[in-house]
Amino acid sequence: MRKHYLHLSAYPCDTCGGPVIAGSTGVRENEISKETDIRTVGTPLCLSCGHRQATATEPSRVRYLSPMEWDVREGACAATLS
Repeated sequence: MRKHYLHLSAYPCDTCGGPVIAGSTGVRENEISKETDIRTVGTPLCLSCGHRQATATEPSRVRYLSPMEWDVREGACAATLS
């Protein structure tokens, strides 16, 4: 019952105040296990101005969206997540 999850978070850009979106993926082997194989997806990027900002600057608060189950299909991309 291996399941893949996509995690997204957002925080304000230091340059323009727009939303910076950060993402990661994780894998659960079963319903009671912790996520493993957690990987960052790309570089966090401001959707308004394109500024690349790796972390939120204090006192900004990071907002986390609920993890989404991600259906991984067999192929080139799936091999990098497995």
